[in-house]
This record gives sequence, structure tokens and C-alpha cells, in this order.
Amino acid sequence: MIKSNKLFLLIFFVFTLLSACAQTNTGTSTAKDRELLFDYIIEKTIERTAFSPIKQQKLKFDPIVEMEAFRKEMIDAETDEALFETLIKLSNARRDKHLKVRPIIGGLEVNQSIDARAPVIFRTDFSDCSFFLADFSKNIADYIGRDIKIGDKLMAVNGIPIKDYFAKMKAYFRYSTNENLYYNFASSLNHKSYTIGPTMGHESVEYELKQANGNTYKIKLPYLNPENIAWVGYYKPHGVNRYPDFNLVLSKQTFDLYISEAHEHIILLDWYGFHGDLVSDMDYLVDYAIEHKMLNWDIIIDATRSRGGSKGAYAVQRLFKKPFKTTFGNLKISDITPLFISQKEVDFKKGAILDGGVTETMDDGSWLIEWLRTDVTDAIKKGADYSTNVPFKSAHAAKDSDGILYPTKTHFMGNVVCLFGPHGGSHLDQFSSIVIDNNLAYTVGMPTGGYSNTWEWTEDLKFPISGKPVVSFMWDIGHTIRPNGEILEGNAAQVNKFIPETRENYLSYYELLLTEALNHLKN
Repeated sequence: MIKSNKLFLLIFFVFTLLSACAQTNTGTSTAKDRELLFDYIIEKTIERTAFSPIKQQKLKFDPIVEMEAFRKEMIDAETDEALFETLIKLSNARRDKHLKVRPIIGGLEVNQSIDARAPVIFRTDFSDCSFFLADFSKNIADYIGRDIKIGDKLMAVNGIPIKDYFAKMKAYFRYSTNENLYYNFASSLNHKSYTIGPTMGHESVEYELKQANGNTYKIKLPYLNPENIAWVGYYKPHGVNRYPDFNLVLSKQTFDLYISEAHEHIILLDWYGFHGDLVSDMDYLVDYAIEHKMLNWDIIIDATRSRGGSKGAYAVQRLFKKPFKTTFGNLKISDITPLFISQKEVDFKKGAILDGGVTETMDDGSWLIEWLRTDVTDAIKKGADYSTNVPFKSAHAAKDSDGILYPTKTHFMGNVVCLFGPHGGSHLDQFSSIVIDNNLAYTVGMPTGGYSNTWEWTEDLKFPISGKPVVSFMWDIGHTIRPNGEILEGNAAQVNKFIPETRENYLSYYELLLTEALNHLKN
């Protein structure tokens, strides 16, 4: 009888072990663990996120409802690739360009080396949100054996009508406005990437295109190493002269400077972004303008392909001749706010308040630390939902400031035209809102990408039961407030003269923007 009980216990133990193994995937744990992780993400999203009601209204969505739609898919995801793909879509359901999902050491195993391009480039026709051929490789005939033409309209991808393909694929893209989504979607139509699940495993892609005469044709192209593609050059990347009659005279990390004999007393700045060299580059520009007697010249700023960064107000104080109100910002009070403050204290003790290795503030960080130690700490004690609003990250002014900043003693005195587009955002969105809300310049083109917050919080997720690492996940934890008082996230400032890029004007688009800018300055 004792032997029989022991045999029964042994059989029971083996059966239980086998059952557990059958339910468990090494990388993705159990269905129960995945569901608990899903619940954790939803809970922390509700608790931590600085939601943008104006974005939700414009995009007609509820982020939590959109996220809940992926519950079953996440529970059923039994491979590393499937779970990673679901987490990307779950994160993107919040419609926030800043928020990424990244692989981490010991977490889901994803082939990050998947990064290839088909030898064609597409752009968006913003007159009807369709897509068209914008460039191709010099040896395109080696792959298709026929002529193709810039402006040919994209009708289908891999046999799927483009409308349906767009609906299928948009869950893989991070965006805060539809314009930025369409821009990025077009740019990625030739991509094979580990972040875009349906492209993985494919060695080629088929496009169906429509000519101006109505005829359609199909081309099948391989995915190639992007470094090995030589483009014809219809699509001009950043740094290429796109300005007729203007010549490059100075190149810095922040901008390229052009002038023209045909258009006297005009500086054209091809703007790259607001990064580490912005302060020194702006000081150099002012000194250069003094030396060459340019401070009274008019300025055209082409920020259509600019990136974000910080300290934009420093540039505004030197490029514009009027006082202005800067952007403000706040923090959502949640479980991670005390830890966030602690991290900033560590950065402060190291000698600077840092954001990705770049100093966030114009002072030594004392303004920001004081706000965190006082207003934000008081908000935590009071159980408030948000901190007070202060000049953005206290980068240019203390917490009690009204946010009104003045031009520096030496600054440009001419009129300014800014060219904008949906490619970039973040601090570029703040720069755009400062310019537009304060009426500092005439603005031309399209609104910027419409994504900006104060800070994000990044956490390495772990399965609640097994404790195994999963991925790096992010939350938006603070609002950027435009000078007009509105939340900026999902709410880009609108330009004075709206000129969308289309199939018809693509090859002359920058000439159109430049002509509008020059005409405005002349008048």
C-alpha cells in the first residue's frame, strides 16, 4: 500500500511537471503570466500617463479601450516574436510618437538586425492621403526591366489594396497626429524591420502602381542593405541644397547657412534640430552675423526636416526681435514620481540635469531641482493629479516666472519666415508653437508632427509570476503646454500658409515654399 502511494505521488509529480512545461514557453512564460503582465501595463498606463484630451478628441479614440483590444492577442502570444509584436501594437494604441518598446538583455529574443530596404522611396500626397513613387535606385532596371515614373500612385502592396494595407499596418507605427502617421507610413513602405511584424521573413515586396494615364503595373523588388542603394536623387535628404539661387556658406550641427546674390540681405537656415551644440552654434551664428553685418537681414528657417532636442528658447531669443512666452510643462503625479525626483537629484549631484546625456537646462539645474523639491513634492503629499505648470523643464526660467522671455542684447532684427512640415516634432513642436502662438514669424508649409511632453518614464517589464525580463516599456508622464495655454501633445500649431506636398508639386515643393517665403519678405 505504501509503495502504491509512492508510485501514485511520483506519477502525479511527473504529470504536473509535464503539464507546466506544456503551458510554458521559455521566453513568453504562461498565459496567466502574460495576462497579469497585460493587467499591469493597463494599470500603470492609467496611473502614470499624462493623457491629452485634445489629442483624443482630434483622433477620436480612447487609449485604454484601444489597448484592451489586444488582451486576447497578448494572452495567446506563445513565441518571443509574437509577444514582442503584440507589445509594440499595445504601446502604439496610445497614439504617442515618443513611446517605444525595446528589447532588453535577458528579455524576449528578437532579431534586431532585420533592417533592409526595397530600392524605391514613397511619399504622401497630402491632398488625398494617398502615396506615390518619390525616388528609386540608379539600377532599378536590374530588378524590374521596365520604366517607372516619379509620381506613379501606389495602389497595392503584396496584393493587398493600399487602403486595406494601411489599415493593417498602422498599428505598428508610433504617431500623435494623422499627418505624422501618413508621413512615417510612406517613408516606411520600402522597409523590412523587426518592429514591423508583417515584413519579417520576406525577401521581396510587390507593389502595384498606377500611371497618370490610368494604366497599372506591378513590380517585385528585393529587400537590400540600405547602405548599398544608390538613389537617383529625386528625394533630397537633409543637407542637400534644395534652394535655387542659394549657396551654402556655413555648416554647423544645428543648421546649414545659405545666402544668395539674387536675394540680397536674406539668410536661409536649413535647420537640423535642437541638440547638444545648439548653444555654441547659436553664439557662433550671432558672431558670424556681426562680423558680416547680417544682423539686420531677414531670415528663412527651413525646419521641414528638423528633429527635436532642447533649449529652443535660446535660439528664439537670438533669431527673433520680439519678446515671447515660452512653453510650460508639468508632471503627472503617480507611483514613480518620487523615483523620478531621486534620479534628477543624482544627475544634479553629478553637475547637470541630463536628458539622454544632454543638459536639459540653461542654468546648472537648480531651477528644476527647486521645483521638484517644493511644488512637485507638495503635490505628492497632497495627492494631486498633476504638479504646477512651470516654464518648460525650468530650462530658461525659474518656477515662479511668467514665462515671458526677451531677445538677447545682440540679436537679429529682420523679419522671419519659418517652413514647417509633419516629419519632426517633440522640441521642434515647441519651437513651432512658440513662433506661431506668439506671432513671431510668417509660417509656411504644414504643421509639425504634433508630439511633445515634458518627460517619459522607461521601465524594464518583468513577468509578475516568473520574474523573467520581457521588454523596455515607456509612459508619457507630463504635459507640454503651448504658449496659448493648450496641451501640445497631438495638437500641433497651425501654419499661416498651408501648402501640402502632393504628387503634382513634389519635384518643385521646396521651390514653392521658398517662393512663398521670398514673396512674403518682399511685401
